[in-house]
Amino acid sequence: MCDEPVDPDMPVNDPRGPSVDSRTADRKAKVAERLAHRACNTRKGAVKVVIGWPDRLHVVEPAPLIAVAERLERKGGRELVARCPSRKDAQDAADWLADRFTRLVPGLPVTASVDAGGGQFLVTLTAGRR
Repeated sequence: MCDEPVDPDMPVNDPRGPSVDSRTADRKAKVAERLAHRACNTRKGAVKVVIGWPDRLHVVEPAPLIAVAERLERKGGRELVARCPSRKDAQDAADWLADRFTRLVPGLPVTASVDAGGGQFLVTLTAGRR
């Protein structure tokens, strides 16, 4: 959730210790569980989880990544996630997203691509089904 590694050998009562996060309260959803820090997982219950886009990325209308991850995991396919003013900005965003999704949805094959369109560059994530 916080994008920091979780040490599974830490004590479970430590705020940085491991805790199981299912990412959803919907028992019918086919969402795999993952490890999260105990403090991050506890805080998640009090506030809606949002993964912020880094300030260093120049993106317009960035998509909410948790919702994108849930849709891609559930049905696969392709999602437009951001618009960027230059190809370099779009490629930087695509590289960050490809790396971020390996931790957000482990095991789901996700690729990021950049396409020109309408005087801007579009960043798209594509996922296959597991």
